[in-house]
Amino acid sequence: MNIRDKILDFPLIQGGMGVGISLGGLAGAVMKEGCMGVISAAHPGFMREDFDANPERANLIAIEEEVEKARSLSEGKGLLGVNLMCATKGYGTYAEAIIRAGADAVISGAGLPLDLPKYAKGKTLMAPIVSGGKAIELICRVWDKRYNCIPDFIVAESSEAGGHLGFKLDDLENGKCRSLLEIIKDIRRVVKPFEEKYNYHIPLFGAGGVFDKTDMDACLESGADGVQIGSRFIATHECDASDGFKNMIVECKEEDLGILRSPVGLPARGIISSFVRKARERGNTVVKECINCLTPCNPSNTPYCISKALFSAAKGDREKGVFFCGSKAYKIDKIVSVKELIDEFRTKR
Repeated sequence: MNIRDKILDFPLIQGGMGVGISLGGLAGAVMKEGCMGVISAAHPGFMREDFDANPERANLIAIEEEVEKARSLSEGKGLLGVNLMCATKGYGTYAEAIIRAGADAVISGAGLPLDLPKYAKGKTLMAPIVSGGKAIELICRVWDKRYNCIPDFIVAESSEAGGHLGFKLDDLENGKCRSLLEIIKDIRRVVKPFEEKYNYHIPLFGAGGVFDKTDMDACLESGADGVQIGSRFIATHECDASDGFKNMIVECKEEDLGILRSPVGLPARGIISSFVRKARERGNTVVKECINCLTPCNPSNTPYCISKALFSAAKGDREKGVFFCGSKAYKIDKIVSVKELIDEFRTKR
């Protein structure tokens, strides 16, 4: 399939999972299979020796290094995206660094990336992550008016996704959220006038709860052009996460998964670990050592430091970590290669 002047051999995007989960190793392996590998810009440099002294500088250096690593492993195949949360402090600085590093796309969610075109300047593909037609309509209107452009592709994410979610907590807890297939149809309807104005079909990728080929086919039948998959890529040999994190995913049961409160100000989905349970019981606290990385986070009144909890998870620390994953992670029962996983989705029914 074509995304502007780029070619994606197979319409599958590997979701960008932050803090040491999807870096150059995983992204490069996915690219090698003709898909879009994605590096997360959420603290890719957290293991560098200079991180504590200057987190932003360490992350910016790491972005360049991880992009280079992914390119090297890909053998010239596939496309490379970088996931950048709108909640990131210094969003513009990170966006410009991603573009300088040579990524094919910036994929942006955890908020509305209304000013992304200001930084991209036509040098890279731009893709918002949205959970419904209302959000993408606003983005398209703003981009059209301010920057004379529309998204190059869109990721439609349902409430079954892992990590931070663009849904109200009450709706999540009471089962009021629309299904991914409904969201896909809604977005397709909303973007049609913009597609007609720009004479461009916007590729749409369904995400959140896409576990197997049956799920992918359902997305395609509802109007999507491809899918984005996150949690299943954690349980791959090439994933950059520690074995401890991978084992948490392989061992988790359906009753272990749920919605948790994040300092970012959004609900999130993951494993309800002992750390999460203790944080719920304790309530809000004061974070004394803040690395000042997220705009919505208030260190003087927060359930915990999300960055440090994700650092611990990436290292496999079950007592201090927050392990993000999607609603169907409990179905994962073994670690496979990236090729084996993608081949599942290539197989015709």
